Amino acid sequence: MKSPLIHLIWGMVLFTACTTAQQTEAPQKPSDFDISLGKVSRSSVFVHDSLSIWGGSLVEGPDGLYHLFYSQWPKAIGWEWVTYSEIAHATSESPYGPFTFQDVALPMRGKEFWDGMTTHNPTVHKFDGKYYLYHMGTTGDRDIVSVPGKPKLNWQHRNNQRIGVAVADDPNGPWTRFDTPVLDITAGDSSAHDALMTSNPSVCQMPDGRILMVYKAVGKQIALPKGGPVVHMVAIADSPTGPFKKFPDPVFTFEGERFPAEDPYIWYQEGKFRAIVKRIKHEGKKRLFSLVHYDSMDGIHWEQAKHFHLSETEITWEDGELLDLDHLERPQVFIQDGKPVALLCAADTIDANNIRHSFNVQIPLEIKIHE
Repeated sequence: MKSPLIHLIWGMVLFTACTTAQQTEAPQKPSDFDISLGKVSRSSVFVHDSLSIWGGSLVEGPDGLYHLFYSQWPKAIGWEWVTYSEIAHATSESPYGPFTFQDVALPMRGKEFWDGMTTHNPTVHKFDGKYYLYHMGTTGDRDIVSVPGKPKLNWQHRNNQRIGVAVADDPNGPWTRFDTPVLDITAGDSSAHDALMTSNPSVCQMPDGRILMVYKAVGKQIALPKGGPVVHMVAIADSPTGPFKKFPDPVFTFEGERFPAEDPYIWYQEGKFRAIVKRIKHEGKKRLFSLVHYDSMDGIHWEQAKHFHLSETEITWEDGELLDLDHLERPQVFIQDGKPVALLCAADTIDANNIRHSFNVQIPLEIKIHE
């Protein structure tokens, strides 16, 4: 029979061996994604004859339906998203549609509110049993400054853009809105990247439960009212409703470009944060658009993914016909059972009279994972 001292020594040896093995075991290498767009059903288009439809974000509800939140405004007034957009709600039995309008989720509520005149560019998420509808909001005089075919910006509305969130227990609402933005500008610092406006949030839950946001920011280094540069920044909060801590360095940048990217969608999967982003490449006065892919280990520092290019501004119908688009942007990934299955995008064609005919399209996603 072994003595108690021998048992003690033997136990210490086993403990040391196990601990050493755990410390020296190599961590699992995060996967690289090769993302491509599948062929699109002609029923996977959400469009309206008299409304401009822009963007769309999707969540599955407890009723078994798929709830789409998107931007809309009267088509007859022109490309007046910054003054007349409102976030509406539609449902479908499939993430690929067809969708049926249900209601206006975030309507106009008065000029005195920070988001009282316009709500736009929604992204919807379910965290811990509640639904969070992040969006851009703005207010102002609501003057129309463009005519169909000759779009212009109401700079008051544009520069009053801030990021908000509405909360509900069910995607059918009602939605509780707040009297202050969830992410405001950095006030009192004219050199801040977001000294002029914040907009277009993209949000995901981090592995530790915190909330990661990447957002569009416009500074004041360039003459007003336009301002600029236009960059993307990172902020993190312990709660979906903030407060968010901002990080100092822009992401998705290209040297020498003042507006290189727009409309990211971020999520976490297979050991990395992922982002699908609208790339804006400038060649003289011409802008070239595409969708590209970034990834990150911490959500704060982003790099071009190994398989960077995703798509030009085009979709392929199920019958093989190719549709060339003027814009394919506002990417929003729908994730089901932990896997991205659909990419929702705003899309449009522009006719000979410079009129934009816009719609939302639901595109099957195909992802090859490389270890």
